Amino acid sequence: MRNKGAIIFILALSTIVAGAYFPFNTNNSQKETILIQTIMEGLKQLHFQPAAIDDEYSSKAFNMYLDRLDAGRRWLTQEDVAKLKPFEKSIDDELEQGTFGILDVAIEVLEAGKIKTKTYFEDILSKPFDFTSKETVDLDYENKPFAKNEAELKEYWRKALKYETLNKVYSKQKKQKEDLEKDVKDVTEKSFAELEAEARKDVLKTFTDWYDRMSKDRRSDHLSDYINALTSIYDPHTNYLLPKDKDNFDINMSGTLEGIGARLQTDGDFTKVTDIIPGGPAWRGKELESNDLIIKVAQDEEDPFDVKGLRLDDVVKKIRGKKGTIVNLTVRKVDGTEKVITITRDVVEIDEGYAKSAIIDLDGSVKNIGYIDLPRFYADFNRSGGRSCADDVAKEIEKLKAKNVGGIILDLRSNGGGSLRDVVKMTGLFIEEGPIVQVKTRDQDPDVLADKDPTVQYDGKLIVLVNSFSASASEILAAALQDYQRAIIIGTGKTTFGKGTVQRFFDLDRAIRGYSEIKPLGDVKLTIQKFYRVDGGSTQLKGVKPDIILPDRYYELKLGEQDQEYPLDWTEIEPVQHDQKVYKVNGLDLLAKSSHGRIANHPTFQLVLEDASRLKQQREELDYPLDLETYSADRKGREDRAKLFEDIFKPIDALKIANLDVDLTTINMDEANQARNTEWLENLQEDIYLEEALRVMAEMK
Repeated sequence: MRNKGAIIFILALSTIVAGAYFPFNTNNSQKETILIQTIMEGLKQLHFQPAAIDDEYSSKAFNMYLDRLDAGRRWLTQEDVAKLKPFEKSIDDELEQGTFGILDVAIEVLEAGKIKTKTYFEDILSKPFDFTSKETVDLDYENKPFAKNEAELKEYWRKALKYETLNKVYSKQKKQKEDLEKDVKDVTEKSFAELEAEARKDVLKTFTDWYDRMSKDRRSDHLSDYINALTSIYDPHTNYLLPKDKDNFDINMSGTLEGIGARLQTDGDFTKVTDIIPGGPAWRGKELESNDLIIKVAQDEEDPFDVKGLRLDDVVKKIRGKKGTIVNLTVRKVDGTEKVITITRDVVEIDEGYAKSAIIDLDGSVKNIGYIDLPRFYADFNRSGGRSCADDVAKEIEKLKAKNVGGIILDLRSNGGGSLRDVVKMTGLFIEEGPIVQVKTRDQDPDVLADKDPTVQYDGKLIVLVNSFSASASEILAAALQDYQRAIIIGTGKTTFGKGTVQRFFDLDRAIRGYSEIKPLGDVKLTIQKFYRVDGGSTQLKGVKPDIILPDRYYELKLGEQDQEYPLDWTEIEPVQHDQKVYKVNGLDLLAKSSHGRIANHPTFQLVLEDASRLKQQREELDYPLDLETYSADRKGREDRAKLFEDIFKPIDALKIANLDVDLTTINMDEANQARNTEWLENLQEDIYLEEALRVMAEMK
């Protein structure tokens, strides 16, 4: 299917180029016309749900581009926006004509705004701030209007700079106090005025450096931003990647880079952590989390470098580094607190992403239960005999069956998906032959992917653990086993991520034959298919609702696909006949009711619920004080509240977790293996969600 799509794409887009004459010395304007019309034609031909290119689309794309052009509302006023307003309903016409008037005007207005605001921060930071006056700053950039005029814009800047300086003053005072209490050598107490002057100097350097970096922005970067505003109206996973961005994506996905082991994406002025790669340094450290915003990067003992507003590839360059070197990341957590996380760079340990198992007892409840941890769906398509997660899970099942386990818990928490082939094969380990998932391409009947092997490898009690970050392939497996009533789905959150779409990369250089003078053009990643459950409902947007829901710290937050802009809708198609006679879950309502009762009386789960409420409240509090007294009290209050929930998970004495005897030889081969295994077992020992899954298992009939 992938090759067929690529051929259609190439043929369709070659028609565009063949239908127009471009002289050999193609200028920039003509190059951009070829690029953007090629991409738009590809979307029209292959996207699962192509948008109608009309005035409504134009208006959406205009507002998307405007938001991304000045996400922090730092450079443009409403007077500047008025210069772009004539294009609001004409982007569709420009696309048809191959012109880009809006891009030229936007770059001109943006550059003028940057030049103008450079004088703002230089002037504002030249004088001390009054940190006794009672005023606040609104940090809700997503809903902040553009300043009415230059006076209001300068006031935006004054408050923002005052807040940045106040942050630094607070940190300097705190560190000075700690150093003096510890009697650190060569530390002398500085006055507030001295610390405030130092803080302003630091902020001035941060913004001067930032503006210097922005001055190096290329037209191709501006064009990429514009194109991605156009593609984002289709869905959040369809986008254009410049050649260097595709290189970064490939390196990120390969897991072979020496670095921290995290996937990142741009989120307004910030760089957001989207995924922690199993086995990587960040994963082992357990401090960096999905949805953290990276504010600053520091190399070992060096001063932190502010990366707000920096392009993603430039942030990645600062975070990457050789094995054994140290990077300090200042991150903003979802509750608004900031934390410095120290990570020693390393090669991602891919082995930690592979399936592994253990035997677990819960004293007084249940014994000899098998546990399989699957951090990701992996498959090596590049060589014969490469590892497959379905084959590996099958091997773990055989090891557990040899121990006569009374049930199996399959852990897919934070598993972001992967090989579709392996999902089908893996689900088939637990049922007789039958349909697993429906994959639909636009204007075509759904393709039903089925397990065709009547063999059932495991026919006993089964629980699948998921959370809000279980996505794509994880959702397919959970949905299929839920529809077959083969397993109980226990979720640490109200639903899984909700990504029910399939993307493919298309090389634009292959789409346009010849014209070597305009290449490389980059790649376009577009959504070409949608997943549907065997019961006909999509996993898109709604995800998989667990049979038993357990609260986690993100319980009150809106996460996942539903939090994206312009996600594809949830839809349904005809169900396909499905049934299995292996094992069917009985008495689910009673099991859920019993679990709910335990959670209501479980002290740690109650702390988790309190933490979830705290996160929701603090995420909504975006008005920050600008006087030192109130700010210090507020900041300390947030930090103290965060500390209350830092160590709520303690070892559970009733949990008895053991490696399988057959795995001990490999585990004891070297100290690194032993250390990783010890850490894995210790984390499981504190896992209240695993504890509750075992209690549910004990009540299953």
